[in-house]
Amino acid sequence: MAIASRAEPSRRGEGSPSRVVIEGVRPEIDAGRFPIKRTVGEEVMVSADIFAEGHDMLASVVKHRAAGSDRWSEVAMLAEGNDRWSATFRVPAIGRHEYTVEAWIDRFGTWLRDLSKKVDAGQDVASELLEGAELVRHAADRAGGPEGDWLRRRTEMLREGDQAARVAAARDPQLAAAMAHYPDRDGSRTYERVLGILVERERARYGAWYEMFPRSASTEPGKHGSFRDVEALLPYVASMGFDVLYLPPIHPIGKSFRKGPNNTLHAGPNDPGSPWGIGSEEGGHKAIHPQLGTFDDFERLIGAAGKLGIEIAMDIAFQASPDHPYVREHPEWFRHRPDGTIKYAENPPKKYQDIYPIDFESSDWRGLWNELRDVFLFWVDRGIKIFRVDNPHTKPFPFWDWVIAEVQARDPEVIFLSEAFTRPKVMRRLAKGGYTQSYSYFTWRNTKQELIEYFTELTQTESAEYMRPNLFANTPDILPEYLQYGGRAAFQVRAVLAATLGATYGIYGPPFELCVGQAVRHGSEEYRDSEKYQVSHWNRDDPASLREYIARLNAIRRENPALHHDRNLRFFPSDNDQILFYGKITPDLSNIVLVAVNLDPHHVQSGWVRLPLAELGLPTEHGESFQVHDLIGDARYLWHGESNFVLLDPAASPAQVFRVRRKIKSERDFDYYS
Repeated sequence: MAIASRAEPSRRGEGSPSRVVIEGVRPEIDAGRFPIKRTVGEEVMVSADIFAEGHDMLASVVKHRAAGSDRWSEVAMLAEGNDRWSATFRVPAIGRHEYTVEAWIDRFGTWLRDLSKKVDAGQDVASELLEGAELVRHAADRAGGPEGDWLRRRTEMLREGDQAARVAAARDPQLAAAMAHYPDRDGSRTYERVLGILVERERARYGAWYEMFPRSASTEPGKHGSFRDVEALLPYVASMGFDVLYLPPIHPIGKSFRKGPNNTLHAGPNDPGSPWGIGSEEGGHKAIHPQLGTFDDFERLIGAAGKLGIEIAMDIAFQASPDHPYVREHPEWFRHRPDGTIKYAENPPKKYQDIYPIDFESSDWRGLWNELRDVFLFWVDRGIKIFRVDNPHTKPFPFWDWVIAEVQARDPEVIFLSEAFTRPKVMRRLAKGGYTQSYSYFTWRNTKQELIEYFTELTQTESAEYMRPNLFANTPDILPEYLQYGGRAAFQVRAVLAATLGATYGIYGPPFELCVGQAVRHGSEEYRDSEKYQVSHWNRDDPASLREYIARLNAIRRENPALHHDRNLRFFPSDNDQILFYGKITPDLSNIVLVAVNLDPHHVQSGWVRLPLAELGLPTEHGESFQVHDLIGDARYLWHGESNFVLLDPAASPAQVFRVRRKIKSERDFDYYS
């Protein structure tokens, strides 16, 4: 008993401060104000600086749980060096989750380390063995049951018998494992914040979007299309391999100050106006343009698309035409001039007389916010789970924080895409506040250096924890200069880049697959004869269409899980500034996709590309080879060593998407590649 009493002073005094320090927890967004984002089954890697004074060993865990649960799951953290610790866990279900870090002095580990040093130095360790026995006895009390009985027997093995046998019992790995399972957490430190994770479904992370105007879906030139016409085109969209069909606003369009073709100020009697001029005597944001069809037609379209594996995404634009019912019923929801008239939208020198912006700070802001929330919920109740939101950067951040949380509390499968081509900090704040995906500056990044810098920022910095880019190659508002002058090869280049740099991408078609590059005027990014202001008719069977090329890219995406993620993107060296070389790799190296793109749509480019063979698990011995399979052209090449040659001809395909095939020994003793 006296010996046991001597060991007791090593126990921490009741109420004394913890000696452990926890700092630099990552990921952590704005001191825990916003959650990080994951999809179901994805990993969360948490790291932290954890230390204490002196030389005692430490132990730590990451604790995680579903928000609202009273029970934590734990994953042991491993020391990386320089007092940095990390652990990884997977999020199992949609919804909000939490995590934090706890650490403590590892008294048993410290004791065992010091005991081993003394034993190895030939010192007597009788007293140390008795101290260890006390540590094990306390663990037995914590464990209870059969595990406690096992630890009590180990306590006796440390107290009595030949010293060599007692030392062997102390060093038994089974004992160390049991002690780690029932640690002494007296004096532990828990990180000061519980951090959040927003876990969403897979489509939040991975998917291919196709945008089209329903009113241009008719097979008859000049005729206004309908939902039934869109339904007839679903096999066309499915044949290209798209997961999401995004429709611009489907609501009634105002007649006051309606814009004519090419955004002219005066519309003729048969000009349909812009779909973003929402609202007429036929209804507003909860109504359907009568020429498109009925609610039954719309729900039928959603069902037909679902059978082909396609989701319908809907545009939400919180603005109103002068004819919108809101203007008559709630004039207080709009800003007024001194003469009492309502202010229309402006982006000087541009004027949008057909649109009234909504005043989110109106005297009835609560009623307004509730109504706009109910617009989302109205369409959710009719089967819409994906919303592309127009110009969210012109509405208050607190509104988006609130309304997205409100909608996802009703249905956590709802996805929000932010259409905000604006300042970087504004884009990032919208993403932090709940937007599932974000438009990006990809549309204007063309050179090798621009692409490397921008996608390194998107995939390898803190923004990757909360901002998911949706790489639209073009939009009804944006016909990039690269597409205006690059010809067919330019569209192929941008399609490959969008489809492989990002896990989620989109095109506005049919102008994209038909390689439409005519701007309304030199220096403008507006399409000539834009569908925003008129009904168009497209020859989708044009033999020059990129339909098959796009279908191949989407098939490649589906067949290669490495392309389903963003954060695994890596850039590799090439000796030609016109050749961008990069790859995506699954953690187990079972799927390695390499992409070589000629950024020059006018000329053949060639050069040498380099790979870190050892990091990718590829043959490093002189004379050994590995096979790369070009998934676009179906050619196969044997590559040798780190440097290999590529030649990219825009007249054929300006890009090659390689899958690495590994050599396999068959049962019949010959090699093949898989």
